[in-house]
Amino acid sequence: MKLSTPLLAAIIAVATQQAGAFVSRPAPFVTTHYRPSLPLFMVAEEIEDIALLAEEKMGKSVESVKSNMQTIRTGRANAAMLDRVAVDYYGAETPLNQMASISVPSSQQLQVDPYDKSILGDVEKAIMESDLGLTPNNDGNTIRINIPSLTEDRRKEMLKQCKAIGEEGKVAVRNIRRDGVDSIKKMEKNSDIGKDQSLDGQDEMQKMTDKFVKNIDEIVSKKETEVMKV
Repeated sequence: MKLSTPLLAAIIAVATQQAGAFVSRPAPFVTTHYRPSLPLFMVAEEIEDIALLAEEKMGKSVESVKSNMQTIRTGRANAAMLDRVAVDYYGAETPLNQMASISVPSSQQLQVDPYDKSILGDVEKAIMESDLGLTPNNDGNTIRINIPSLTEDRRKEMLKQCKAIGEEGKVAVRNIRRDGVDSIKKMEKNSDIGKDQSLDGQDEMQKMTDKFVKNIDEIVSKKETEVMKV
């Protein structure tokens, strides 16, 4: 059947229109790639802030371990060994080093001079009741403490204290790591970062944790050597 020119033109026009409509409507693009809701530079800064805060806190935990280790008694006099002694001062537990000057007249003796002489008895009692195993001598004006050589049993007790202080520090560091990792995972859950960025951040937190735990182990080992030195 021969089509008339007007009808043929109409058919061609319709076909052309349909073809154009098909071309202009491509299949929807589906992707499994992560599309961040935050600019990349902001994501990087936020992860870095989490890491820096964790590093600062871990550093403070290590410093606390160092400070507490100094209170562990060895065979030599050290003013820091009285740092954890607290005195009942009018009903308030007050650190001894805030109430008295502590000096080291010799390698085997400490001298404690309370600013308020009326508390000499309280200071003497606090030292005796501490876990240092020291016997203070109160002459009515000042307190002298002779540092005896450590017995084998006492050394073993000191070693246990060293390990306990070190373990306490490591627990603190690991808790800081946990908080940092939780913050990173929360960012991932909120679609602020992708899976790879989250894993990289968590890996960095673990490396930081390992470094500070190693520092604490070294501090403990050094103190144990001092305690065992005769």
